[in-house]
Amino acid sequence: MPLASTIRSLVSAALLGVPLLAAAQQPVRQGPPNPRADSNRTASRLDTDGRTHEARVIFQALIDGAPDAAARASAQRAMAMSYAFDGDCRNTLKYEEMVMAYWRTRQQAEPQNAFYQQGEMANEGARVCIDAGDLKTAEQYYRLGTELGLREPEPRTHSASLWHFRLEHALARLAARRGDKASAQAHVAAARKLLDGDSALAAAQERFYPYLVGYVALYTGDLATAETELNRTVAMRGNERDPFFHALLAMTHDKMGHADVAKPLWQQAYDLATAHNPPAAYVRPLARRKLGLP
Repeated sequence: MPLASTIRSLVSAALLGVPLLAAAQQPVRQGPPNPRADSNRTASRLDTDGRTHEARVIFQALIDGAPDAAARASAQRAMAMSYAFDGDCRNTLKYEEMVMAYWRTRQQAEPQNAFYQQGEMANEGARVCIDAGDLKTAEQYYRLGTELGLREPEPRTHSASLWHFRLEHALARLAARRGDKASAQAHVAAARKLLDGDSALAAAQERFYPYLVGYVALYTGDLATAETELNRTVAMRGNERDPFFHALLAMTHDKMGHADVAKPLWQQAYDLATAHNPPAAYVRPLARRKLGLP
């Protein structure tokens, strides 16, 4: 089927309720038809394949045809991630702001979740921006995410220490990217202190600490430490399938001149980057270029 006809078929499916997998000439899954979910899966797959413009046609149809505000916000978040696959910080934030606006309307009905979700969306946009190299905007949105998360009323579903840890983690990475090793190390120490002072936080977040140490070491030129800490990171339970951690380790070996070690790590990162989220959005296009894939 010609490309233009395929896109028209996919958009019609999203708008008219035709099961999208059938429209895309793919096998029909078992279970009741869910055209919107099928459309979202197809568009997400297009993004991971590098066909982001095609994906956004489908996501826009899902936004326009949303049956309610919650469904519209979900499609807007997916659109934000589509732009993330192009490293487009500005447009990612444009759609994340729309999702945040939806959660503001939910503050009275579900205040704990509403403030948490606003903080999450701000942090999600910030993550895309730091990966895209817009460090100023990334810092602005990481700070906003913390501010919003801390506004969650009692009984809190997420501790204040979680938001403080996330901010110290982000500020350390930002300082490292700016070449400010002293500030980066100070924020790493602050993150360590938060983990050491809160056993519940440490149980949930400890696996992200060696990643932080390795990231800071990578961007401040301490490649031996980066290699050690990032090897620790990918070996920890819960981290084995994170494409971003594999990509950081591949970057480290590239900088060390270990092309034979880096290449299989890039392949692992590429193969793992199948989700529709910030780590995959950064890793998939980068690994594709590193591997010389179309």
